[in-house]
Amino acid sequence: MLVPSGMRFTFAILAVIISYTWFFQPRWPSSFVAVPVVSVLILGVWKAALTGEWGVKVRALRLGFRATAIFTAAIVALIVAAGAAVGTLHERPDFLANLLILIVWGGGQQWILQTVFLHEAQHATSRRTGIFVAAVLFASLHLPNPFLTTMTLIGAVGWCAIYDRYPNVIPLALSHAIATLAILYAFDEAITGRLRVGVAYLSR
Repeated sequence: MLVPSGMRFTFAILAVIISYTWFFQPRWPSSFVAVPVVSVLILGVWKAALTGEWGVKVRALRLGFRATAIFTAAIVALIVAAGAAVGTLHERPDFLANLLILIVWGGGQQWILQTVFLHEAQHATSRRTGIFVAAVLFASLHLPNPFLTTMTLIGAVGWCAIYDRYPNVIPLALSHAIATLAILYAFDEAITGRLRVGVAYLSR
């Protein structure tokens, strides 16, 4: 069986996102991005309502912040060092506004990654294997952008491993936002592909 029945929400979300980034995005007005976003959120809420996995266990918050801080500091240090090495470090305006937007955007991605992808992947495989399965599926959504696919794979492995021990997405949302900002400050658009995925990356 190609699609494990226990991963039906994961594959439904993958289908929504991939169909949008590879087919509908260039054909729809930009405001129609709300359609896949709302669809994914509905699937996530449906899954959470069935399983009780909402991703905000209070007892995991403190230790989750500590583990995430260590991981994020290491990732940001590597990103900044790489940007300095290739000479692409640069300033950007509106740091705080960008951070707040990215916390919301990153938080949504982390919530789906952890409460749907990771939860279902671990149930379909094993606790450890599920981390890598979820990370690969998450990274695949960023194809064919090689930079973004690689970065999201590395990040997702770390984030899923942390969530597996400390199931709270709040620290991960902040980590996602900070890592994204570090990338935007460290590299130029020639390297990041303007963080585009799917057809948008190919047509840049």
